[in-house]
Amino acid sequence: MSRIGKMPIKIPEGVKIKITDDVIEVSGPKGNLSQKINKSTIVKIENDLINIERKDNSKRVRALHGLMRALINNMIEGVTNGFIKKLDIQGVGYRASLKGRNLELIVGYSHPVVILPEDGIEFRLESPQKIAIHGIDKQKVGAVASYIKAIRKPEPYKGKGIRYEGEHISLKAGKTAK
Repeated sequence: MSRIGKMPIKIPEGVKIKITDDVIEVSGPKGNLSQKINKSTIVKIENDLINIERKDNSKRVRALHGLMRALINNMIEGVTNGFIKKLDIQGVGYRASLKGRNLELIVGYSHPVVILPEDGIEFRLESPQKIAIHGIDKQKVGAVASYIKAIRKPEPYKGKGIRYEGEHISLKAGKTAK
């Protein structure tokens, strides 16, 4: 049995879970999320615990067992605490600013790049070189962070660009002078 899939999920106070047909809806203090339940898994709520079981033992179903547990756990975590992804901007003259809810990046192009936030996503600036992306949906927060990073990936010679906080970029040696 899947080590992740067999672990029960504790339902914290203030979180309501509703299962209808093949959709699970989680609502909490920060918002509401819903996810389609795979037909090969069974979701049961007993007391304050959620257990996920599988219908058969095929390789595909075993893989989906742990995935469904992780998705439901991330939904509960998101509606209670939320998720944050932080990005660092490095480079001379590279900076970010907020224009209303929109994020404006100046990262070496001839024009500023403006990013509109999706529903449920909020941008915050800790400094002009540090961006924090907040949201309740872990997949959406990660996708937005990846999109912003792709605007100016860190280059391998000087390391200029946008990177995740704590990410290490191994730099290449430049040409040597003779």
